[in-house]
Amino acid sequence: MRSPAAAGALLLLLTCGGCATMAGTETPPGTLGRVMTSKTVIFGFRQSAAPFAFLGPDGQAVGYSIDLCHHVAADLRRDLQLPDLRVKWVPVTVENRVRALRDGTIDLECGSTTNTLARQAEVDFSLTTWVTGGSLLGLREPALGDLRNLRIAVIPGTTTERILKNALTGATGVRWIAVKDHGEGRAALESRAADAYASDREILIGLVLTAADPARFVIADRYFSYEPYGLMLRRGDSDFRLAVDRSLARLYRSGDILQIYQRWFGPLGGPDALMLATYAISGLPE
Repeated sequence: MRSPAAAGALLLLLTCGGCATMAGTETPPGTLGRVMTSKTVIFGFRQSAAPFAFLGPDGQAVGYSIDLCHHVAADLRRDLQLPDLRVKWVPVTVENRVRALRDGTIDLECGSTTNTLARQAEVDFSLTTWVTGGSLLGLREPALGDLRNLRIAVIPGTTTERILKNALTGATGVRWIAVKDHGEGRAALESRAADAYASDREILIGLVLTAADPARFVIADRYFSYEPYGLMLRRGDSDFRLAVDRSLARLYRSGDILQIYQRWFGPLGGPDALMLATYAISGLPE
């Protein structure tokens, strides 16, 4: 766990020197204009991407990325002078999340989507919200050995699938099993329909922590990808992207991001040097 002194040092490093507001006399174009007119902002979320976004016991969206989006909504209320701004939560999937943004079903995706150059051809991303890498989840018995002859479950269309398949080109006997979401990936392990489930390491940790018997599972030590997450929004909507980035930068500069981190990742210890650097670098000044 990060020591109070380290947390205090980060807070001192990131302290906000001043914050601007966006409210003006004219209704801005794009998403901000629609939000001001409708007094509603629409957030998309994955229902089983713990600990970033998932359904809590009360059926409401919860998670690390959900908390970030709550912070964005609070800043929009203040900066747009809309104290009665409503937040509408819409479930999305890996398959429809980009389409939901492009067709206006949602304004912002609050999840665990990796920012890639290929995706930037279709959508935009906020400042970086998390940095991780892909790994493998398996049952403790039998233990994960080498990758030969493994049946690997993976969600089609993800960066995990593409990178892992490239990494294992020529690997002997690997078989791929398509699953629709993380919950189905864990279920494939539990039923022994798969030997491993591939996803980002923190997602795998979330699957272990929320399992009925966490001791059954083991996460491989190896990483096979670099995955920088961001909140996903419509391409070319610079005013809304600036509003989202401003909110995240404030959160990082203030040091309050450490409370959100502790809420969802505290059992794993404090943020490592890479995450502290990510928060510091993304805590842009006004």
